[in-house]
Amino acid sequence: MFLHQGRRRTWRHNVQIASLLSFVAGMVNVAGFFAVATLTTNITGHFAFFVDEVFKLNFWKAFIYFLYIFFFFLGSFFSSFLVELISRKNEKYVYVVPTSIESLILLLIAVFGGSLIDYNPNLIACSLLFAMGLQNSLVTRISNATVRTTHLTGLFTDMGIELSQLFFYREKELKEKLFSSIKLRLTIISFFFAGGITGGVLYSKIGLTSLLYSALLLIFGIIYDNLKLKIKLIQRRYR
Repeated sequence: MFLHQGRRRTWRHNVQIASLLSFVAGMVNVAGFFAVATLTTNITGHFAFFVDEVFKLNFWKAFIYFLYIFFFFLGSFFSSFLVELISRKNEKYVYVVPTSIESLILLLIAVFGGSLIDYNPNLIACSLLFAMGLQNSLVTRISNATVRTTHLTGLFTDMGIELSQLFFYREKELKEKLFSSIKLRLTIISFFFAGGITGGVLYSKIGLTSLLYSALLLIFGIIYDNLKLKIKLIQRRYR
């Protein structure tokens, strides 16, 4: 799921990572919005609000929206920087540190977020946007830009293009490639939606503590991949 990169990466690996991370992003999107009434998985809307506040001369509010944009960017930069740094030492574990940092951020918001909502909601928003920027950059790098999990605009655009191409591409190989790509995008959309529903239900019961489950899912993903690697190494040793 996380380990395989480049030519070793298959459609199945992308589906696995897309399912996990889009579900997490869906949970964060809904829980974050319910908590602080702002989008916490993408910045498209924030840029529009930033420009609007600048024209209204509400510079403090514009600065807040700028911070939202900046923290998503910062998470993306930090993730890629870590990937480059760690890949020069041990490529097999290049994903562990960024994913661990993301899970730690979600865990901290789950534990302390309830007390921050009233007096510093922007800290919650910036932290979640940083985590989602980190996640989006990581999965983009691992999947060679095939998978993105924190927002759906590009996914629906790409899927619309690919569905239209089905009417014109007759070659069996090209059609199979298109069907595989469409299935992947439908998987991301479905799990994002399922994560959003789950996040909404959990938030109505336990508030921001619901993000604890998102953090646990990421930790499960790390443990799962490490166990698979160890099993493969043991099997090779005894062959």
